[in-house]
Amino acid sequence: MKKNFLTAAALMVTALLVATTAAQAADVKFGGEFLTRYEVLERNDFNDSTEADSYFQSRVRLDANVNVNDSTSAYIQLQSNRTWGDNFETASTGADPAGNASAGSFAANDLDASVGVHQAYFTLNNFATLPVDLRVGRQEVILDGHRLFGDTLWTMGENSHDAIRLDHKHDNISLAYAYIQGSEERRANDANDQDDITAHLAYLNYAGILGGKLSITYAYLNDGCGSVVSSACTNLEDDVHNIGFRQAGQLYGIDYRGEYYYQWGDATATRAAGLGAGTAGAAVDRDAYMFGVRIGKAFNNVTMKPSLTVWYDYLSGSSDEDARNNDYKSFNTLFDTGHKFYGLLDQFLGVGTNSATGGTRGFGLQDAAIKAKISPMPGWTVKADYHWFYTAEGVAGSNARSGLVGNNDNDLGTELDVTVVNKYNANTTVMIGYSNFNASSTLRAMNTNITGSADANWFYAQFHVKF
Repeated sequence: MKKNFLTAAALMVTALLVATTAAQAADVKFGGEFLTRYEVLERNDFNDSTEADSYFQSRVRLDANVNVNDSTSAYIQLQSNRTWGDNFETASTGADPAGNASAGSFAANDLDASVGVHQAYFTLNNFATLPVDLRVGRQEVILDGHRLFGDTLWTMGENSHDAIRLDHKHDNISLAYAYIQGSEERRANDANDQDDITAHLAYLNYAGILGGKLSITYAYLNDGCGSVVSSACTNLEDDVHNIGFRQAGQLYGIDYRGEYYYQWGDATATRAAGLGAGTAGAAVDRDAYMFGVRIGKAFNNVTMKPSLTVWYDYLSGSSDEDARNNDYKSFNTLFDTGHKFYGLLDQFLGVGTNSATGGTRGFGLQDAAIKAKISPMPGWTVKADYHWFYTAEGVAGSNARSGLVGNNDNDLGTELDVTVVNKYNANTTVMIGYSNFNASSTLRAMNTNITGSADANWFYAQFHVKF
């Protein structure tokens, strides 16, 4: 008995030492975060007679960064997203109809199984002895200021892609190529890959131009839209080619940004989904663009370090005449972080589509904004943004889609966003915000989700702890 015990103990100690040695050799670093947010939200409820929806959400992440050797590394990030009090447990399934495990206070058996993979990839440095790094797996793809490729920032789960990426850096130049498998219908349902959606990305960044950096981006979204499974379009093309540039930096103490992107390709499927009149069965050509400019000044040598920024974004839209001529001129924002640009209440996340909710029915968008920021005391920042929103194309007309005719004009409304940020300590950030959206009659007629004639309001308080 004693001999067996000593043998088992020796084996356990040996296993522990081997595991510890392997971990040290692999250089494993662990980290994670807690994000808890309380919201009082009435994004589409403009009716004073109803109560806003209030709730808590939380995100927990655990990540491991592994340096396997000089040329190989890996990164794994697990996350769990929950809304407090979700309780859909049933006696038969133990889960809600969507298959989500229950973890509410009234569940006798906590079956929460919400942990998933947000990122998981490996990196091979100097792949095939070339001066490029290869990254393979699920990963976030973020370029510049999140304009076309971002992680959405505000959503609890954020955005990531199943992708292959190549990176090369030398002096002031950075080059990147990425292949993204956006949607896969699998062979059982889509033997010819017609319903698959893939993206290709080529990117160049050069530092040291006009006090900043110049970026040139080409992106190709390949959507065959074969409709083996989907009923939205039948064998209609819906490809997007995008090319453009972004220049941002500081000159003479002035912060600036300028960018322009042009899109072309096929938009037959998008138009067929309800944009407007056109020749039945005819191909629809995509011809869209967007540009944005920003100028700001920070006064860091005065009390409270105030800063002021003005900006203007223009996203082209499709007029009724365009629809009749089988032209699609509504700019597609691809995988952008719209929350960062078009108002924090997220009224226009679907601006590149003809969606009846969360967009502008394909009429495009103009966003003129002024943004102010102060630091009233160390560790505290107060920001206030004010937006004026308009469509890019006229709404009223003899063939205005979705019945938007008569006295409607380009005005969509205004939005005020106030944000207070406190750097509580090196690992914790507290954020409190309030937003108000005053919708125009045009937006009310355009967005079928909007009810009532009052303003929409939003309040949130958030704690973000990293370790």
